[in-house]
Amino acid sequence: MSSVAWLLISLGVILVGAEVFVNGIEWLGKKLNLSEGAVGSVLAAVGTALPETLIPIIAIVFSGGSAGHEIGIGAILGAPLMLSTLAMFVTGVAVVAFQRRRVHGAKVVADYSTMSRDLAFFVLVFAVAVLSGLIPPAYRSIQLIIAALLVVSYFWYVLVLVHEERDIEADEEMPKCYFAPKKKNPPLLRILVQVLAALGLIIVGANLFVDSVSNLATLYGVPAFVLALIITPIATELPEKFNSIIWVSREKDTLALGNITGAMVFQSSLIPAIGIALTDWQLTTGALLAAIIALASAGILYWELRAKKHISALMLLLGGVFYLLFILGVIEGFISW
Repeated sequence: MSSVAWLLISLGVILVGAEVFVNGIEWLGKKLNLSEGAVGSVLAAVGTALPETLIPIIAIVFSGGSAGHEIGIGAILGAPLMLSTLAMFVTGVAVVAFQRRRVHGAKVVADYSTMSRDLAFFVLVFAVAVLSGLIPPAYRSIQLIIAALLVVSYFWYVLVLVHEERDIEADEEMPKCYFAPKKKNPPLLRILVQVLAALGLIIVGANLFVDSVSNLATLYGVPAFVLALIITPIATELPEKFNSIIWVSREKDTLALGNITGAMVFQSSLIPAIGIALTDWQLTTGALLAAIIALASAGILYWELRAKKHISALMLLLGGVFYLLFILGVIEGFISW
């Protein structure tokens, strides 16, 4: 079978996995009596962020040496960049595509407190994690203290979301549970099996996508650095994008954006803490520029949210401009790990 066919099959597997995951995670949130903010920003975000989370850990722990550390640090900084730029852009495209069937049209009206908390947390905590990369090796103990604070801050964030009250209206729009379609109140075990099965599909689909893209790159002579820095990261963030597109089409904006911003929170705190603890965490100029692009994209969204209490499709689409800046930086050699 050709690489193009496998590429299409992998996208289909990811899409099916995302649909089953979205359904299962909504039911899990209801079963645990969690708010939509907690469901999108914690359960969905962490679940779909697991595949790309493993990449830097494997690179740092098992690859060893400076090369493994460089790959790990690049992956740690690359995930927040992709989420705050390309993932937001794709969500903006989905909003425009479905605006005629949405009550709020091109406006993304998500839970204000959850979204503003997520974006503010990301900008502040990711900035601290990045700035700690400028601390000289002689002050290593300060870096380790920062890593511990990053871990504490994430668990504080989770506790705040978990204690939010669930909106009763969210229960009225619940679809049937795919793994228990005849039950009005499906058992928790059945829901957990559905979520885990969906994650398995997503991981298998993402791996197929990476392999097929790699084969196409080899076939058509695409440079390896393009594959490593641009194409492969897109595959690892596909679950968040597909989930958000599905939720945008169903006008569940809190879940759609929370799925991305929650992953941004996770990727800006716990994962950099691991990077700081396991490497010397000395960031290059290129890595700092990539981080600045991510912070600028998220900062603009936060500014609009605070000013208007919603985020427009135009501002989400602006994430594509920031991602284009990153691509140009890689091509011109300004951004490298």
